[in-house]
Amino acid sequence: MPAGYVAAAKETAPRLTEQRRASSDRRRKRWGSVCTYTLLIAGSVLLIVPFIWMLAASLDTQQNVTGGNVDFTFHDPQVQNFPESLKLMGAAADANGDGRVSLLEIVRLRFPALSNTIVVTVACIIGQVVSSSLVGFGFARFNFRGRGVLFALMLSTMMLPAQVTMIPVFVLFRYLGMIDTFWPLIIPAWLASPFFAFMFRQFFAQVPEELIEAARMDGASNFRIYWQMMLPLSGPVIAIVAIFTFMSTWNDFLGPLIYLNSPENRTLALALAQFNGQYGVRDAHLLMAASFVTMLPCIILFFAAQKYFVESVATSGLKG
Repeated sequence: MPAGYVAAAKETAPRLTEQRRASSDRRRKRWGSVCTYTLLIAGSVLLIVPFIWMLAASLDTQQNVTGGNVDFTFHDPQVQNFPESLKLMGAAADANGDGRVSLLEIVRLRFPALSNTIVVTVACIIGQVVSSSLVGFGFARFNFRGRGVLFALMLSTMMLPAQVTMIPVFVLFRYLGMIDTFWPLIIPAWLASPFFAFMFRQFFAQVPEELIEAARMDGASNFRIYWQMMLPLSGPVIAIVAIFTFMSTWNDFLGPLIYLNSPENRTLALALAQFNGQYGVRDAHLLMAASFVTMLPCIILFFAAQKYFVESVATSGLKG
């Protein structure tokens, strides 16, 4: 064999080996992606099945739901189940009436359980954002004696179960005469959550000190720096605090169950539980409709706020 062919073969062999290796890596990555997406799709289908069943049951008849023959084809949707379920929830929340509340009366009264839940949720969101951001700003931008000890003490309260403080807090609010009012549900949100304060502190610590000093040289007070500089910059953290607070407050059942006694003060969670107790066996399709209506804002918020959730996770907790 001529020497030229031998040299060419020696030069070509490494390139062929590299091409085979690259091709093998591409196939491995392709199969890895296929397996990953297959598992994700299977998990998504598994998690979404209960929601599909709830929607199908809320649009089906009483006979099909109670008999276990829920129609998933939606060929004859019973849309009237939704206003009927709201009517029954309103009737369950009516304290002085005879239990027969028309849909127009519910709309006119703005549906007490829904309006109560909105009031408590909005107040808690505002309280958590304001109080937690103030605490985070203080720990991030002020140097004072014992700051590290106080910060560690605040974080250590996250390990304290809520059941431990439940009875003392109830006794405190009863002593203050706030039982059967919304204050026991709202006031704790205005006292700052340790986790949310930690998130704000981590975010505020990333702001360059030169920016703060420039604002002070222009005559800005500490509150003005916090209100006009820090809060506008912390949009992602505010978004995640608002999302978490909305989810926990909107779906809260134990707090309203402990502190609210009057039917007119019930939130959606309590009204739904009362609905379940009165109509859960006989009218399961209406129960599913009421549950879907109650859960709908959380679903909308989940899809609308995904970008802010990812952004907040990416921008907080990186420095401290």
